[in-house]
Amino acid sequence: MLAVVPDPPPSPPHDNRPGTAPGRVLSTLNEDGTRRWVRPELAIGPFYYRRLFVAWFLIASFIGLPFVRVGGKPAMLFDVLHRRFTFFGSTFLPTDTVLLMLLMLTIFLTIFLLTALFGRVWCGWGCPQTVYMEYVFRPIERLFDGNRNKQIALDQKGGLQPKRMLKFAVFAVLSFGVANIFLAWFIGVEELSHWMNHAPSEHPAGFAIVAGTTVLMFIDFAWFREQMCVVACPYARIQAALLDKSSLIVAYDVNRGEPRGKLSKVKLEDLKIGDCIDCKACVYTCPTNIDIREGLQMECISCTQCIDACDNVMDKINKPRGLIRYTSQERLATGAGKVLRLRVMLYPLAILIVGGALGYLASHRTPAEVTALRGIGAPFTEASDGVVTNQIRLKIHNRTAHTHAYKLALANADGLKWIAPENPLTVTADHAVTTTIFVESQPNVIQGEKLIEIHVDDGSGFTTEVAFRLLGPGAKK
Repeated sequence: MLAVVPDPPPSPPHDNRPGTAPGRVLSTLNEDGTRRWVRPELAIGPFYYRRLFVAWFLIASFIGLPFVRVGGKPAMLFDVLHRRFTFFGSTFLPTDTVLLMLLMLTIFLTIFLLTALFGRVWCGWGCPQTVYMEYVFRPIERLFDGNRNKQIALDQKGGLQPKRMLKFAVFAVLSFGVANIFLAWFIGVEELSHWMNHAPSEHPAGFAIVAGTTVLMFIDFAWFREQMCVVACPYARIQAALLDKSSLIVAYDVNRGEPRGKLSKVKLEDLKIGDCIDCKACVYTCPTNIDIREGLQMECISCTQCIDACDNVMDKINKPRGLIRYTSQERLATGAGKVLRLRVMLYPLAILIVGGALGYLASHRTPAEVTALRGIGAPFTEASDGVVTNQIRLKIHNRTAHTHAYKLALANADGLKWIAPENPLTVTADHAVTTTIFVESQPNVIQGEKLIEIHVDDGSGFTTEVAFRLLGPGAKK
């Protein structure tokens, strides 16, 4: 027996009042512009279990990676407070403009390639919004509110029922947990631990960030939900440029399914109808409330729930699976499809070139970044006895996972006296320290300007020289 699942309550009839439209603009809106709550029925099948495995792997990675250390550094850290990005042992600084550009290009090109090959596989299988919504929050919602029919009944009843209030309380606790893990990717587990183990009054800014992120998470998963995919996410808008006729998509086989027809007492073999019996199981299970039978749509996130739902129905009526399946528009139209095509060959070539350049430049970076800047204020000072003093701000960023003591020396120092209050300069792992160096010159030693070199040595094999122009009387402004 096929389960009969009732349609949601009908939308109010259209009229000519301002604000009404002759049809739904979005799958999550009624004709009068009110919110159409999506209550998808869970469809269990092979694709569901595959996505479940991927989802829990991604959740485990999301939770665990901030605690994993590679070479003494976090495996992944987008440290916005100190403006540095750590990626599996390599730290990128704001000055690594070329490296950051190459990294972003590699990521974007990879997304373009995956989209050209597999359609919106990211949206349905890897996006955190989809993973947490479908495999954390919706299961909890079904635990409290029941299946689709019971959820629709609660919607029709209106108000805040006790079980839904309890559900929202659980959502709030989960949002707090997800928000903290999310912040660990940006501030580090050490800083997050400090925030959690001290009174909010000691770090009001940190407390406000945690509270604000928790509220945003709760609003997203308790109220905004699929609207993030349908309304907010820009990826759906650009997929038309990334897909082609040969890209793999979740699609309905019109040739096999049409014309549709309801089941009757007559044997299926005697009915001159397609395999689609118009049960709408694919619609009821869709998390964005679209009808896959209407063709490729912007709201489709390729979650494959409609595939499992339709295959289950086909099993019950003794029809072959695959009425809704992974295929391409070209294969549906012609029966054949191309895997190799121009964009699929150009994207890997571009990834190879850009990724190779990234790997080469990243592997040839120095263990420390040394920058010499002129002191704040006047470029130099001249005492009454004619002695000229230049102030140098020397910044050393230790990229390694170990503390180093950097010895400083001055080359081309004839006639110069220099004072370095901190020499050697100790810099802890993956941190930057700025020290001030004063260089004094006797009268007439610097005529306008003089080029010197500051020698830096960490005692373990790293040495570098940084050029700096000393200025004196007669220097060009």
